[in-house]
Amino acid sequence: PDGVDIKKHTDETGKPLDGVPFHPYYTIGHDLPGIVLFLFIFCAVIFFYPDGGGYFLEHPNYEPADPLKTPALIAPVWYYTPFYSMLRAATFPLFGMPAKFWGLVVMAGAIAILFVVPWLDRSPVKSIRYKGLASKLFLGIFVIAFFVLGYLGTVHPTPGRTIVAQVCTAIYFGFFLLMPWYTKVEKTKPVPERVPS
Repeated sequence: PDGVDIKKHTDETGKPLDGVPFHPYYTIGHDLPGIVLFLFIFCAVIFFYPDGGGYFLEHPNYEPADPLKTPALIAPVWYYTPFYSMLRAATFPLFGMPAKFWGLVVMAGAIAILFVVPWLDRSPVKSIRYKGLASKLFLGIFVIAFFVLGYLGTVHPTPGRTIVAQVCTAIYFGFFLLMPWYTKVEKTKPVPERVPS
């Protein structure tokens, strides 16, 4: 997680000095409390709050189906809402293609750009602990924009919300497209030779 190579410093038998056995230090000390917490929350949701306010099981699933009436708001499940908001943010035709086509291109590009992140990051360090202020600032703005897009994907579009979605979509793509520049020029902390304790 720190981006530190532990194989440089070994003892006489070849074991890394900075290596920590996975079991029991991580399985019991780190993983087990997280698993117990997850199962507690999971069981609480399943047994006491299964619909989750419409985020786990959507409200239209409880309404009788009417093939002659379209619901007023068709919102996707919560984990698709940022991309759905980007889809709706494209409102103008370009190069003779309709806005719906460009919304699809933007949404597909938002997913596809995640696959090229390893080649976009030009930083000499990989851990966020040692990256510079620019990476941390851009990441914070990116996360806020992503959550705003997620919210905007669950509500009715208005002209004001559409503008906010367009700005947040630009921030989303700006985070990735500017990454080769700001990760290259920022000042990073030196990576330690040994794993910090």
